[in-house]
Amino acid sequence: MPTLFRFVVTLAVLAGIAYGAMFALAMFVEPKKAEMSVRIPAEKLNPKKN
Repeated sequence: MPTLFRFVVTLAVLAGIAYGAMFALAMFVEPKKAEMSVRIPAEKLNPKKN
């Protein structure tokens, strides 16, 4: 039983570290804002039907 308990505790600690890392990224990293434009060929907008 102690081995199973140690395994569960290890998984909980790893999950806590992953959650903390995601929380830190969400709180402290600001995305860069930039305009984006993509050219779409006219053939894709109005495909010719056969």
